[in-house]
This record gives sequence, structure tokens and C-alpha cells, in this order.
Amino acid sequence: MKQLEAHEMPLDKVFCSDYEFRIPTYQRPYAWEVEQAQQLLSDLVEALDSGSDEPYFLGSIVLVKEPSQSVADVIDGQQRLTTLTILLAVLRDLAEDPGLRDELDAAVSEPGKISKGLSARPRLTLRPKDADFFRAYVQTKGAVLALPDLPAAGLKTDAQKAVRANAEALHKELSSWTAERRLALVQMLIVRTYLVVVSTPDLNSAHRIFSVMNSRGLDLSPADIFKSRIIGDLGEGDAADIAAAKWEDAEEALGRDDFADLFLHLRMIYAKERAKAELLKEFSKQVLEPHFLPGKAQHFVNDVLVPYADAYAQIRDHAYRAESGAERVNAWFRRLVQIDNNDWRPSALWALRNHGTDPEWLDRFLQALERLAASMFIRRVYTTPRVQRYAELLRELDAGHGLDSSSLRLTELERAATRERIEGPLYLDIRTRKYVLLRLDEILANGSGVSYEHPLITVEHVLPQNPRQGSQWLADFGDDQRQYWTNRLGNLVLLNRYKNSEARNYDFATKKARYFTGRLGVVNFALTAQVVNADRWTPATLEARQKMLIAALSGAWEL
Repeated sequence: MKQLEAHEMPLDKVFCSDYEFRIPTYQRPYAWEVEQAQQLLSDLVEALDSGSDEPYFLGSIVLVKEPSQSVADVIDGQQRLTTLTILLAVLRDLAEDPGLRDELDAAVSEPGKISKGLSARPRLTLRPKDADFFRAYVQTKGAVLALPDLPAAGLKTDAQKAVRANAEALHKELSSWTAERRLALVQMLIVRTYLVVVSTPDLNSAHRIFSVMNSRGLDLSPADIFKSRIIGDLGEGDAADIAAAKWEDAEEALGRDDFADLFLHLRMIYAKERAKAELLKEFSKQVLEPHFLPGKAQHFVNDVLVPYADAYAQIRDHAYRAESGAERVNAWFRRLVQIDNNDWRPSALWALRNHGTDPEWLDRFLQALERLAASMFIRRVYTTPRVQRYAELLRELDAGHGLDSSSLRLTELERAATRERIEGPLYLDIRTRKYVLLRLDEILANGSGVSYEHPLITVEHVLPQNPRQGSQWLADFGDDQRQYWTNRLGNLVLLNRYKNSEARNYDFATKKARYFTGRLGVVNFALTAQVVNADRWTPATLEARQKMLIAALSGAWEL
């Protein structure tokens, strides 16, 4: 069994010649923001001002390290170690006493000892993209003071921007302190501040510890753990560096939250079943271990992660590219992202990955997918049967059924249930009503894939819910007619602003002019323009409009 060690250590035993910390290429970049750096300092200040002599614990770090060697790969704790190094460097460069300055410099960088065969080197080496920057502007004595003057063009990565921002924030705070207070902080940091250092010479053991710590709430994502396993499988060298760079480019392009969601969708694409446990367990068992580990890590990065991340961005940003037909494909993406769940997304990702060069096929597939997704949305199909339907679709797609996949088609019962929902009091279905009306508005605008940039779109009634006594509405509609028609599709319009409740109760002619028409007489929606062009609003008008709108939707969705 590999030796596992865990020790509580004061910082002067952490930042010493016993450890040469290195951030492996597969780790995500330094990402702490100013708020987190300030919180670290605030926590230290609170401990400093408490008057207690008790040890102050800053948490844990996990290392891969041979007991007889100083080199230590940081599996968990990079953010904390990097920020502590920045803090020590700021205190060093603010120190007025030369002796204190030298002591702090020795905590940041190994000065070297000829008698022990130690060469001068940084205590902490960041990933290759950021190591030289960190050495030049943090670990070199006096360099922190020059960071604010560094032009933005000199900051090549988000990690470097974070280093500068945090160094500036810490410097701004600590430069306002007296030298005596800064010295008190240094003394507390060096002697009374502890880290729990967990080390093992076995990478897999470190990953297990890392995973357990993550499951207990530390700020690590499953994607970080998958990265450590995938890139770690490549070992050290150019292949690992290139794969790590591709991984980081994909994460940066999507953003951390969407990148995390991508792994949920990849699990679905490969497993083709509803999740039964947390992603950390299932992705490893259902995706990595059966298909990629060990030995196929590069294949995962090049042929799965990178193309699927690109497909995710195309869907999210409606940015599919092709010589012709791209706008029709992007119009489907704009429609699908309005649905209140993302369960359709793995199927769309699969389609882009496998048919991305065929916009005509994508157009036909996404039309059928939107029809299926919209029908389940309107029928309020709950999560389990909805996910099972998409899982079956993925199985059929993998089996080569393509556009003929039976899961893509609606049954007669499903078509009837969808018609029943849109024919009924649609306004009362708060979740679906706007999607249905926007989709219908598109159809009335000749299916052009029109999209609106209005910050606010509301669904409003023509025949008001509560007409005023003596109004024309009460003369034109009996109580039963009002109860039947008020909340149905034929009586609804779209507006791009709120109106006051009094305006909603105007008689029809006034309401058209003052409520449904925008500035300069402009009507923003095709659905609303129909109403503005009507002379009267009666039960007969509503019945004809309801039939026309239901027919339009039924035609588009093949109901």
C-alpha cells in the first residue's frame, strides 16, 4: 500500500526547502477573484485581532510527493497556495526592515544553500502559461510594486489578470497599515497559521482524496476532477501540455457553469439513461472508464471534449456556421433555448457532432426535435418520462435510425393532448403561454425565424379579464362567453412593455390605439398586428381567430 501522510504544519514549515510545489498542467488555472483574496486576509485579520494564541487553520492541501523528495505536485490547494504566496510577496515588498524583507523573500523563493546542495528557485511554480509571469512579477523581490503599471497587453491569461488584481487589492489594504501591524500579521502567518498537508506518492490515491474532499463541499467541480484524471493519464510532456491547453480553451470559451453542464450532457450521450447518482461517480463509470481510461485520454480531448464544447457554444449562441442553411438551423436553436428545460440538448449536441456539415439534415432533425420538445413542454411531461424519451432517441440515433427514429415522432394520443392544451385556457398555463405565442408569432411572420431583442415581452388579453361596468365589452359578450373566451389563445396578444391595469380595461377601439400600438403607431408583433387590423372584437371574431391560430400551430407542429 502506498504511504499516505497527513500533518498539521505552520506556514514556515510549508514555505520551506522541504517542499517544491508545482502545479501540474492538467490543473485549472489560478482563478481566485479579489473578493476571495480579501476574504482570506479578512479571516487572518480576525484571527490576529482575537488575541488568542491558538493555531489558526487555513484548510488542507493535497500533494503527490515522494517522502524523500521535495518536489510536490499540487492536486488540491493551488488557489490557496498561490494567494498566500501573493500575500507574502506584498508583505515582503512593504517591509521597511531589510532583515524582515529577506525572511519573507525566503518564504516566497528558496534562496539556495551551497552546503546543502540547494539551488535558488521559487517555492511555487505555476502552470507553464503563467509560471514566468508569476516569477517575474510576484516572486522577484520588489516586483509587486510594478504590477499596477503593467499594461493590459502584458497579461496573456485570465490567471495573470487574477494575480495582478489580487496583488493590487492586498497591497492597497496592507499599505494603509502601520509597520507594526504588518509585522504582527507576518508573525501570526509564519508561526500560528497552519495548513493540513496531505501527501501520497500515488496519483490515484491523491485523486481519491481530492474526490472525497470535493464531495464534502470544497470549491472543486467534477470537471476539475475529470481533467486531473484525463490529463494525468497522459503523464508529463508535450502531449499533456497540448491537451491541457485545449481543455482550458474549451472551458474559457463556454465559461465555468456551461462547461460543467457540458459534462452532464456528455454523460447522457454516452449512458443514454436518466442519471441515478451524482455526476462524479456516473461520468467516471459510464464514460471515462468504459471508453477512454486508461490509454485514450487524447482521444477524449480531441474527439469528444473539443468538438462537443464547440457544438454547445453554437447552440447557446445560435452560431452554427455553413455556406448555406445556417440561419434556419440557428432559428431552431433560438426556439429550443426558450423551453424551460435542457433535456433536449444532448440530442442536439449529438446531431451537431455527427451531422454538423449537413445543414439540410440538421434543419429537418431540429424541426422534429423542437416539435417533440414543445409538445412535452406544453403537455407538462415531468422529468423522468421526458428524460427517458430523449434517452430512447439517443439510442435510436446511435443505431443509425436518424430522421426515422420513432422517438422523434408524436403518437396520435400525444398530438391530441397537445391540441387540447393549446385549444384550452392557455393564459392560465403561466409556464408555456409565452413560448406558444412567440412560436405562433413566428409562424404568422412567415416562419422567418424572427427573434426579438425586447428586454420585456408580456402576454396580454384583448377582451379584458375584468371589464368595467357599462363598457362595450359587457354589451358584446355574455357572462358565459366571457368565461369561455377570456383566457383562450384567440384572445391573447404579445406586448413588449407593461401597461397600467386601467389601460387593460379600455374598450376595443381605445385599447387598440393606446394599449396595443407602440410609439409612432408601430406594432411590434405579427400576432398583435392582426388584432389592431380588426374592426370589432366579438365572440364571432374570437371564434374565427381561434380556429385560424390553432390551424397555424397544428400545421407547423403537424398536430
